[in-house]
Amino acid sequence: MGVSKKEISPCPIDVTLSVIDGRWKGTILWRLLDGPMRTNELRKSIPEITERMLLRHLREMTGAGILERHQEQGLPLKVHYSITPYGLTLVPVLDALCTWGREHLKRDLAT
Repeated sequence: MGVSKKEISPCPIDVTLSVIDGRWKGTILWRLLDGPMRTNELRKSIPEITERMLLRHLREMTGAGILERHQEQGLPLKVHYSITPYGLTLVPVLDALCTWGREHLKRDLAT
């Protein structure tokens, strides 16, 4: 039986995946590695994502301490996101996932 997202699994892999799972979270993190981006810039850099899903993932990763939301005063309201120092500890994990994914794609293409 699977573990619901509200339950805490004692497995470190499950804990990690619970923070970065989601169709677009890896892509969002990858984009933000180049530096802070406004919400609209992120949306344009990932054309397939809906605004609702982007905001949901940004909110979840901000809640997990992976991202920071910066809001500038004034009109129009300017909001941008950046990776926190804690979030940067995920870089080796993302690199390993990317490397494995590339190898898996090659394997799939070979069959």
